[in-house]
Formats: sequence, C-alpha cells, structure tokens
Amino acid sequence: MPATPAPRQSGVALVIGAGDSTGGAIAKRFAREGYVACVTRRSADKLAPLVDEIKAAGGDARGFASDARKEEDVVALIEQIEREVGPIEVLVFNIGANVPCSILEETARKYFKIWEMACFSGFLNAREVAKRQVARGRGTILFTGATAGTRGAAGFAAFAGAKHALRALAQSMARELGPRGIHVGHVVVDGAIDTEFIRTQFPERYALKSQDGILNPDHIAENYWYLHTQPRDAWTFELDLRPYMETW
Repeated sequence: MPATPAPRQSGVALVIGAGDSTGGAIAKRFAREGYVACVTRRSADKLAPLVDEIKAAGGDARGFASDARKEEDVVALIEQIEREVGPIEVLVFNIGANVPCSILEETARKYFKIWEMACFSGFLNAREVAKRQVARGRGTILFTGATAGTRGAAGFAAFAGAKHALRALAQSMARELGPRGIHVGHVVVDGAIDTEFIRTQFPERYALKSQDGILNPDHIAENYWYLHTQPRDAWTFELDLRPYMETW
C-alpha cells in the first residue's frame, strides 16, 4: 500500500551537507511534515538514494550539486530554489570537516580549507537565505555545531577554530535577526554518531550502540524539528545533544 503523503507545507527545508547520516535524517524529518526537502552535496549522484527514499515515503525532495564554499554557486542555488521550488522556510547548515592533525604538521592549505568548509560556507548560505527570510518576516536557520565549537582539543586546532567561528556567526545572526522574526539556532552535537565511519574506524565506540552510547541520527533530527516549531516567546538559541554516558 503506498505511503500517505504528509499535508503540504508552504515551503522548503534546505539542508546543506545532506550526507548519509545526520543531514539525511533531518531532510527526511522535515519531508514527513510536508516540506519540500532540498538537499545538497558537491556530487548530486550521491543524493539520489536519499531523494528516492523520501519520495518513496510519500514526501517531496530535490537534490542539488553545489560547492558551498563558492559564492557564485551559493547565490545561484538559493535563487533557483526560491524561483523554481518555493520559499526557503528552514535552512540547516550541516557541513562538518572534522579532520584531526597536529598543529606541528598542519598545512596552511588544509587549515584554510577546513575553515572554508565548516565556517565560511555557513556564512555564505545563511546570508543568502536570511535575505529572503527577513523580507518575509519569518524563517528558521539552524547550524550544526560540535564540541570543538566550545573548546579546542589537542590535534584539532583547525576544526576547533572553524567551529568556534561558526558558533560566533550563529550568535551574531541570532541577535541581529531574532527581532526581525528569524529563529537562528546552534546545535552542539557532542559524541559519536551512528555512521559507517564510526562503525569501521572506531568499532569499540560503535559497540556502545547497543547501550544507547552513540547518537542516533533520527533522534538528532527530531531536535531540529523541535527547534523549528518552537513558539517565538520561548526560542532556544543553543541546544546540546549527547549520549547519557558521554563525558563532558
């Protein structure tokens, strides 16, 4: 029996960095509520399984190839979605770039690239979406942060620098745009997530899954939906998510 489509909402949930884990789960969560899930990666081919899954469940999804670090790509993407699909009611910026390296061995090129991916691209996409949302007087912009955005660990100078900067960007945007009707939030994901990367590279950590010791992407996504649906008299700026056994 075919899935029953969700009641149609009047807009788009745009997920920048819709991978096989958190980003994909967020896209599916919003699609279940009737939003058109517009999802991006640098390679559109990798988005096909996610788009097909959302459509098979009765939702609507569109995949876009976009380099989130390139201003011209970002401007063209937002213009295309607003013109051809609908108003972007929700933006989720979900690019990670967690690449550990000793500061003694870090290269200028890689340090800069990590900043571009984890921070600069967040600025580009959020700026373009915010322009449209402010004109409408409504909207939600959510950034996926990390523990590295609150404290820098040894071997993670580049990632911590980028995530600290992303958190500061989110704070500034929240303070500026909140009074104009835009809910800006920052989600600190503190802990290993149930992904293929964790399963293969950190099997001892993945073994904690049976004890709810790693984060379930669907449960992360539920919190993004919660933030989006908060009434404006009780908006959350920062929400941190971690397994009950995580040390912090």
